[in-house]
Parts: sequence; structure tokens; C-alpha cells
Amino acid sequence: MSATETSTQTGILAPDQAGQRLDRVLAALLPEFSRSRLQELITQGAVTLTGATIKDPNHRVKGDEEYRVAIPAALPARPRGQDIPLDVVYEDKELIVIDKPAGLVVHPAAGNPDGTLVNALIGHCGEELIGIGGEARPGIVHRLDKDTSGVMVAAKTERAMGSLAKQFANHTIERAYHALVWGSPRMASGLIEGQIGRSPFDRKRMAVLRGGGKSARTRYKVLEAFGPTARPFASLIECRLETGRTHQIRVHLTHLGHPLIGDPQYGRARSAPRAKNAGEEIAFALATGFSRQALHAFVLGFQHPSLHKSMRFESPWPDDFAQLVEAFRALKNP
Repeated sequence: MSATETSTQTGILAPDQAGQRLDRVLAALLPEFSRSRLQELITQGAVTLTGATIKDPNHRVKGDEEYRVAIPAALPARPRGQDIPLDVVYEDKELIVIDKPAGLVVHPAAGNPDGTLVNALIGHCGEELIGIGGEARPGIVHRLDKDTSGVMVAAKTERAMGSLAKQFANHTIERAYHALVWGSPRMASGLIEGQIGRSPFDRKRMAVLRGGGKSARTRYKVLEAFGPTARPFASLIECRLETGRTHQIRVHLTHLGHPLIGDPQYGRARSAPRAKNAGEEIAFALATGFSRQALHAFVLGFQHPSLHKSMRFESPWPDDFAQLVEAFRALKNP
């Protein structure tokens, strides 16, 4: 079995391969691809058996089966500029601060080859942005998840990239988020600490681990609790990052027992209580129908790399977030 990056390949397994994991078999048949890359293709639905999609890398194969592997085209090494509207909060020759909407991916990756913030930045700033901090993710100093909204900074020069990257590494950047969560923490404020790494049960999720992972610290404060005082339905929480791990706020709040409303990865187990009046019905309908994790980066502060002064930017809530807050606030005065 052989493959190129643009083809769909077919292979018939030998009888002596029966009982082996699918990812291991494919790794042996396709040595030009790493096992982790093949695992990614499997979970993305690129592998089929007689027309049925197999998404479990641990699937046990049988002899004489025919598998097809669809290898997507390789991403271009250099992202191209695209005319994508940006909400520019501040811009000078060194850097640009934008208010990212929910739904915008930060940089090209598998499944999102273009239409990203990087493509928009190149289209806005010009080709000179390419190469700043690397060709694959030019200008990107930090990220927000696709469905997290809020303020971000990108570098336009190598000096700015170096300075901002150092500030992030030293944890001197001010980053504050507003989050809407189910329920309300027992303590009105506190520090969530826990090693974060890949979940041993689901490699696409992060988790707080007993061993391994990377140190992560999130400070939180309950700003408002909605519903009965003894047992609030939901809360508006401010989170401030002391570290910057993948999905940190989402993982830490879930670990605390209060996942983000609308979170497709970490909040599935929680649902709204039964509504007892029209106000609750409206609020719970908005919450259960919320199409993304209710997380907004509302503050970003840093030292300008050449002006040597502190800069601080705030982002107002997007409409969907604001509407959900107002629906919950209305529960106080039914």
C-alpha cells in the first residue's frame, strides 16, 4: 500500500494482521506517515471499511479486509492573504490588536487551510507579515480557541514578536476573561491549580492530571450568580490566567464542577434545570441553545515593544454573550 498527499489509497490486510489496532496496521502499510498523523486521519473520518467510516484508532482489524484512506492535500507552506474583515482595535508599525469574533480560527491547520485570522492579517497588513515569527503562523504570539471571542494582539515585526513572546513566557501579560458557567462555585473567588495534559481517555480533550502534564493556574472571581441564592442556575465569572495552557479555563472550570455554558467538549454532561416560569424558560432556552463555549477575552494588557509604555485594551461582550447575561439577570426580578 502506498500513498501520496492527494489520493485515496486502498489496501487489503493480510490474515496474520487480524486482531491488531487499526492505527498500527496503517502505520506499517504507510511508513511515509507517522502513527500520530494516521490517528488524526482516522478520528477525522478519513478511513473507511467497505463504505463505513471507522473513527476509532483502536479498532481491531480482521484479515482480508479492505480499507480506504483519504489523504487530504498538504497545506501550503506559506498562508496567503485573504480579504476577511477585521475589527481592528489598535494598530501601528509594530503590532495590531484585533477583536476576534467567535467562529474565526486563528491559524491554518488540518481542516482549516484558509479563512483564518492569519489569512486575514496577511490580507490586511501585506505580504511583509509573512515570516514574522515563522511562515506557518506569521505574527501569532498567542491564540484564542475558534469559538472564544475577544481581544488579541499580533506582531508585525520581529522585534515586536520577540518582546511579546517574552512577556507571555514571563507571565507579565494581563489577560482577563468573562465566562458563563452552570451553577456557582462554593467559594466566591479562588485559585484553580492543576497539571493539564492530554486526557488518557480522549486524546482530543485536555484534562487535569494526577501525574504529568504542565502546571496551570487560573484565578477566578464570581461576579454575579443567577437564580436562587442557595443554588444558582448559572454564574458570570471573571478568570485571570497565570499560565497559558491549551483549553486552560475550560478545563479548570470543568474540574471545579462548573463547565462553561455551550462548551461542546467539556460541558456536555451539564444541562439546564426544569423551568418553573416564563423567565426561566427564556434563559434556559438561550443557554441550552448557545452555539459555542460562553467565554470572552475582555482584557489584554502588555508593554509596547518600542514605545515602552503599558497598553491595555478591553473588548465589549458580543451580542450572543450579552443576551444570555441579560436573560439570566432578568431572573432576579421575575
